[in-house]
Amino acid sequence: SVAFPSDLEGPIFLDMATSAVAAGKIGVKRNRGEPAPPGWILDKEGNETTNVNDFYDGGAILPMGGDQAHKGYVLSFMVETLSGILTSLGFGIDPQGRHNDGTFISVFNVSAFRPLDEFKRDMEEFVRYIKDTPPAAGFTEVLYPGELEHRTAQERRRDGIFVEDETWNQLMALKAEYGLPTS
Repeated sequence: SVAFPSDLEGPIFLDMATSAVAAGKIGVKRNRGEPAPPGWILDKEGNETTNVNDFYDGGAILPMGGDQAHKGYVLSFMVETLSGILTSLGFGIDPQGRHNDGTFISVFNVSAFRPLDEFKRDMEEFVRYIKDTPPAAGFTEVLYPGELEHRTAQERRRDGIFVEDETWNQLMALKAEYGLPTS
């Protein structure tokens, strides 16, 4: 994840997997009984597949970048090193059975580089520049990083969050297992 300070309505941030897709999205496809799109996963023999169960049977998620995946692979390697190996919280299919859910946080003091208000002003100008870019064919606007997520969060606060039946059943099973109240 990367975020930048600004005075915009929504935050400027990036929170993404360095693979073709986050593992959670594969779980959602499995719970919905849907196949994965081509280019997401490999089976345990290294063959591309759209069967989401192949991922859970020893398969792997492809790196981002498709046919040019060397950049996504290297980025994944570096992020896994910082968040898994450096933190001792495991990696991939960890040989020592660690949870492999590490996080690496690096924080920069913007004012050590330049005044914060100037940085925010330039960020807003940069966002306006991006937003003024003519959109590609088939699109209505150019979004800055985090804008879609901010809109989605506002919609979900207003309208609620759809949860498919299988995920709901899993949540209810956990609720019962741990004796949690429904509220």
